[in-house]
Amino acid sequence: MSKTAAATDEIRYGFIGVGMMGQEHIRNVQALPGATVVAVADPESASLAAAQELVGDTVSSYLSTAEMLAKESLDAVVISSPNFTHRSVLEPLWETSLNLLIEKPLCTTVPDCLEVQSAAQHHDGIVWVGLEYRYMPPVQRFLEELAPGEVDGSGSSTGRVRMLSIREHRFPFLEKVGHWNRFSANTGGTLVEKCCHFFDLMRLVIPSKPISVMASGAQDLNHLEEQYPEGTPDILDNAFVIVDFENGARASLDLSMFAEGSAFEQELVAVGDLGKVEVKIPGFMEVSRGRQAELTVGSRGAGWPVTTSLIGTEESVLYVGAHHGASYLEHVDFCDAIRNDTAPLVTVEDGLWSVAMGAAAQIALSERRSVTLAELGLS
Repeated sequence: MSKTAAATDEIRYGFIGVGMMGQEHIRNVQALPGATVVAVADPESASLAAAQELVGDTVSSYLSTAEMLAKESLDAVVISSPNFTHRSVLEPLWETSLNLLIEKPLCTTVPDCLEVQSAAQHHDGIVWVGLEYRYMPPVQRFLEELAPGEVDGSGSSTGRVRMLSIREHRFPFLEKVGHWNRFSANTGGTLVEKCCHFFDLMRLVIPSKPISVMASGAQDLNHLEEQYPEGTPDILDNAFVIVDFENGARASLDLSMFAEGSAFEQELVAVGDLGKVEVKIPGFMEVSRGRQAELTVGSRGAGWPVTTSLIGTEESVLYVGAHHGASYLEHVDFCDAIRNDTAPLVTVEDGLWSVAMGAAAQIALSERRSVTLAELGLS
C-alpha cells in the first residue's frame, strides 16, 4: 500500500461500495490513462455482481473491506458506499497510508464530519472529498469569470459578488440498493445528500464564511405512494434556501425534484458591483438531444453589453458520464496529487462545510427559523 506513486506508475484503485455511484467512478477510472481498477468490495452481492460484470474477471471482488485491504496492494480507495456508512467505512482506512476519495456528502451529520476531519488530520495519505460539481466544465467557466477567492472581486466580470442564486430543477431521486436513499435518517436529508454540491459552490463563489441559513421546503409529490418496512419515504422534493455570509453577500438555492421537463437542469447566477454572470447547464436528457450549456456575461458599463457563448464537451474528457465529465476531471486531479504528493484540491473542510450548510437548512425549514452555523459547532 503506497502513499505516492511515480509518474510512470499506474495508480491502483480499490472501491468500497459499488452500487450506482461506485460503478460511475469505475467507468471514469477505466477511461483514465495511468490508472487501473484492481479490486472492488461491497457486502451487497447484487452490486458486487454488477461491478464484476463491468470490470471483468481480472479484478478481484470482496464482500469484506477488511479482506480487500489485507490482500490487495493499492494506491487509492474510492468510498462510494451509502452516505450513512462513510464514517464507519473509513475507520480501518485510517490505519493505512492509502489515498482516499470520499464520495459526497462527507457524512450525513456534522458530528460525524467533525470526527472524520479529526482523523484525517493524522492520515498519511491524501483525503479528497467528491464534490465533483466544481469540475463540470460549464461551472469551471462560470468560476473563471468570477475570479473566486478575490475578496474585492478584482479581475472578474462581476466585481465583488453580492448575490448568488443557484437553481436545480431535475428528476426525482433514483432507486438505490435497499432503498436506503428514501429516508432522511440515511441521507442526512435532501439538502445534505443532494445539495451539498451547491453549498460547496456558494463557498467557492463567495470568499467568506456562511453565518446563517433560512429555508422553506416540503415533500409534496415524490415517493409518497411507496411503502417499505421503514414506512413511507420522508425525503424533501422541493425547497428554497437563503444563506447569509459574513461579508454581507447572500446566496439562494431553488430546488425542485419534480421538474424533469426542463431545458436546463442547473442554473447559476452571480451579480456583483460591475456586472452579472450566469450559466445554464442541461441535464443528460437534453444533452442527448444536442443542447449545450450557455454562459452569459453582462456588464453595467456603457451600453450594458451582454454576450452569450455555448460550452461543449471538454476535449480532454475521455469519459463524459452523468455530469459533463466532472468525475473524470476530478480523478485526473486526484491522481496528479497522488503522484506529486500535493494537498487535495477538495478538502475534508470543504466537505464539512457543505454538509453543515445543508444540515442547517434542514433544521431551518423544519423549525421555521433562521439557523446559525455556530449552532452546529462551526465558526
